[in-house]
Amino acid sequence: MSELESLVNELMERKSELTREDIDEQIRIKKEKIGAGYLTDQGAVFLIAADHGVTLGDPLKTEMGLKNLYAGAREISLETRVMSLSPAKQFSRKDGSPFFLRTMTVYDEDSAVSVKLWDEKANLESVKNLKPGDLIKIIKAYVKSDFDGSPTINIGSGSDIEIADTESKIPSIDTMIKDISEVKEGDKNIAVSGITDGAISTMSFTNSRGNPGTALRMRLKGSNGNVTRVVLWGKDDSEIPNVISKSAMVKLFGVRAKQGNQGLEVHGSDATQINIDGSSVTEPLIVRLLTITTTDAGKRMILAVNKSGELYNIVDSANMTATCEEGNMVDCMPSKIYGNSVTLDEKSLVRNIGNDESVPLLPQITTKVDNVKADMHCCIDAIVLKKADKREIQTKSGEAVSLSEMLVGDNTGQIWVKGWRDHAMHIDGCSLGDMIAITGLNARPGMEGRIELVLTAFSKITKKSSPKTLE
Repeated sequence: MSELESLVNELMERKSELTREDIDEQIRIKKEKIGAGYLTDQGAVFLIAADHGVTLGDPLKTEMGLKNLYAGAREISLETRVMSLSPAKQFSRKDGSPFFLRTMTVYDEDSAVSVKLWDEKANLESVKNLKPGDLIKIIKAYVKSDFDGSPTINIGSGSDIEIADTESKIPSIDTMIKDISEVKEGDKNIAVSGITDGAISTMSFTNSRGNPGTALRMRLKGSNGNVTRVVLWGKDDSEIPNVISKSAMVKLFGVRAKQGNQGLEVHGSDATQINIDGSSVTEPLIVRLLTITTTDAGKRMILAVNKSGELYNIVDSANMTATCEEGNMVDCMPSKIYGNSVTLDEKSLVRNIGNDESVPLLPQITTKVDNVKADMHCCIDAIVLKKADKREIQTKSGEAVSLSEMLVGDNTGQIWVKGWRDHAMHIDGCSLGDMIAITGLNARPGMEGRIELVLTAFSKITKKSSPKTLE
């Protein structure tokens, strides 16, 4: 390309309203006015550019797609969409001075990358309000390698970020969402959807630096019926609705897939955006308390049933049910209801009410063995037919966990009951021939397609007779 063509192309890129014909005509006019003996075509282009407020030869902002990013690139500008956004966090430099950092994931039609916003850019009002799918322009940013070697866009004092209101070929966020059953190991910076399966809970932990943290845990069922474990690090239940129905639709933006102890898992971070169908307003719950157990930490774990025969797992961390006994009817206003999981705390209200015979008693909700189905929450009456030795199971992470199991049966069939970790000791207390009632069981698919029953924190084993010798 000649110098003239290069200058003309640069001018047209900087001033998109100019066509090649416009520039050729203005070159002719400039040369006629000043004199051809004093001005080349190239010289005329410099003067024309100055008339339009452009200085040719300055470094142009580099427009590129996310897939073309490389560590060391500077003054890159691009258009992209938001996938996820973390809160701004304050850190300290080696000299003790503070700085702010916010992370973000963005995507275009080809790829997705992480973005770091530093200091004042992390606290821009326009950034705080960004949500998944928003179209933005990143201006004069620079690229560095992240800890895993992948390129990361950095937006500092010399860079900028703007909300774009133009049409774009970058796909909308809805088209980027994968059903969780389609996720593969190694997928990262993705959006997934699924249906809640069981409880949603917050876990507390201490990280490798000794700092406390939380994680939100749930299980999501895909369109093929398979269930995937989800862990969102840095999240807690303050970011989700107070009331979530059974089988609620969940969308997660900015997650990755990895192998865990129980197969493929989906993990997120404090940047992950959560969208769950639900409500912020709880409704009164009228139930009968079937069984009550107390943990070492003092929480009351209650199995309850409503008029329709639906079982509820109630966690009372504030001793709101202190005056209640098994079999009592209560009217309560929980702080949270996630499917069949109910939370009572200091803000909850609980009162004993008179007996309602339409609400079933424990014997009326007992399930026969041949009626147990996968994913069912149930209670059974059975006899202990066989006990396996307690053993230690090695997980993929190298952790050794206890497992006890026993074969039980009634007049319709037999089924294995398993107790993991602390729940194993409940099975250890049973003997061959015991007639027992077991509440709060979860039915799960086991080996060779058979259904197994698993003890939970809400399980209780009550002996109905002394051991008998089986011939």
